[in-house]
Amino acid sequence: MKVIIAGFSKTGTKSMTAAMLELGYNVYDYIDHFWYHYDEWNEIFTSGSNLQKFKQMYEDVDVVIDTPAFLFWENISQEFPDAKIILTVRNENSWYQSWSSQIAQVRKNYLFSLLSLITPTGRKLFEHNTNYAGVMTGHASQNPFTVRPSNETIMRRHFRQHQAYCLQNAPRDKLLVYNVEEGWEPLCNFLGKKVPEKPFPWENVGGVIVDELMKKHPAFLQMKKEFLIELGLLLGLGCFGVYRLFRSGLFGKLLK
Repeated sequence: MKVIIAGFSKTGTKSMTAAMLELGYNVYDYIDHFWYHYDEWNEIFTSGSNLQKFKQMYEDVDVVIDTPAFLFWENISQEFPDAKIILTVRNENSWYQSWSSQIAQVRKNYLFSLLSLITPTGRKLFEHNTNYAGVMTGHASQNPFTVRPSNETIMRRHFRQHQAYCLQNAPRDKLLVYNVEEGWEPLCNFLGKKVPEKPFPWENVGGVIVDELMKKHPAFLQMKKEFLIELGLLLGLGCFGVYRLFRSGLFGKLLK
């Protein structure tokens, strides 16, 4: 582990992921935490134990970012004491507007909700999201079709408290407080990297990350595969049922 991104979700985390990948780091973002470490995170969420597993979970990873890792940045730092820490920051009003927009995008993505409800991998993802939302906000949705908007007062308080705690407790000699609008230079100076010639990435504008992930990430591709298998089984059972009706003569009786 080389870098821990401790910033709250929606503080430019997707742009930071793209930037760190451009700088040559191996990065685990939100969906990667679920895909590769669902069991470990589920245990951490539900029991609060085995935080020492972070060493095993991320020993071959350069950078962790976004939820749920940012919630446990201090524990991860204890397991990787040489890792640098970056606290991504953002204007609170802009942050909350972006947060709300992200929730709205998820709520209207009915395919995502459907896959989260009826596929094995989707149900695991929903459980993962429910557990970390419970840890982060104190409440969670009951099913994928009832994703609730967050309480603004509580979320703003969580946001402020998280930033203040990081600023107070992260080692100063390992900490960079960083806004993605600052671009490459302060980030690369902190990491000892050469500034890329291309512009700093700007990702997840408008909260469309779920749509993008559904097209390419293995977790969502697996969900789609499971859905097609389930659909095929249902069609097969339907055809078999119609066949049995014909064989029994009951279908003909029903038509009379």
